[in-house]
Amino acid sequence: MYYGVFNLFCDIITLSCRSFLIFGLVVAQVRARVQLNVGKNSDIPAEIISFSGLKDGQEHVALVFKNADTEQDVPLIRMHSECLTGDVFHSSRCDCGEQLNECIEMMHEQGGILLYLRQEGRGIGLYNKIDAYVLQSQGMNTYEANNHLGFADDLRDFSDAVLMLNALNLKHVKLMTNNPKKLNALKDAGIEVDSVVGTHAHIKAGLSGNKAYLETKIKHGSHMLDIKKIKKP
Repeated sequence: MYYGVFNLFCDIITLSCRSFLIFGLVVAQVRARVQLNVGKNSDIPAEIISFSGLKDGQEHVALVFKNADTEQDVPLIRMHSECLTGDVFHSSRCDCGEQLNECIEMMHEQGGILLYLRQEGRGIGLYNKIDAYVLQSQGMNTYEANNHLGFADDLRDFSDAVLMLNALNLKHVKLMTNNPKKLNALKDAGIEVDSVVGTHAHIKAGLSGNKAYLETKIKHGSHMLDIKKIKKP
């Protein structure tokens, strides 16, 4: 339930609209229209939403496709953790960028909400992730490298993602993920997950190909990923 909806102003020139959707202490603050270019699709329309009042103070955002937050009873959502090297630079060490693009293309077709979470390197930060890359080049897997640097396997906390969903009044969703930790985080918070939609296994070739990385996520991180369901870039 919304405790209040206040449309403060709409800037016709920039086509951005600021609205406050108050749910407890969390505010879905600014909604702006954006056009995305992903894969073979150009000019994908979406709304990007900023929030205030989140626990960790990070600038997490939501991307909404086809008004899924207001027009779909059980929208598709994805909680995507930021990965500069994969999302932007298309590193062959991981499949993060490919998963992000797959998500956007699917949501362009059927609608959905993408939560883009500032959780670089499973929460250890960009510079520490680069340190972990050095250790991986010496033979450690992604989890061993993080542990060697003094970090747990996964430092991410998805409670802010739950608060973002609450602020958008979303209590019943379909979840796009291969990660059981994300599924359990929603269920434990009382979000009803109608179904789980997995992403493909995006296998990359090259000197630092990501097949071993994906196999490690399956074995060590219990990811629900079929390595045989390969989708090459």
